[in-house]
Amino acid sequence: MGLSIWHVLIFAIVVILLFGTSKLKNLGKDVGGAVKDFKKSMKEDEAEQARLQAPQTLENTESKSVHSHSVKS
Repeated sequence: MGLSIWHVLIFAIVVILLFGTSKLKNLGKDVGGAVKDFKKSMKEDEAEQARLQAPQTLENTESKSVHSHSVKS
């Protein structure tokens, strides 16, 4: 006793009648935007993790400390 194509079509028609096509289109845009923002934040987090895990050389740490001291002075 599975779902037939008729069950799916009747369900789709009821959803369209209840919400209307404009609300469904807006919902699709909102969900798409949320997924896009989520992927963007995941890429930024991965880049930040890679930057934090990269080995630090002495020159990099010295230049950062020199810049931070010059800003404080």
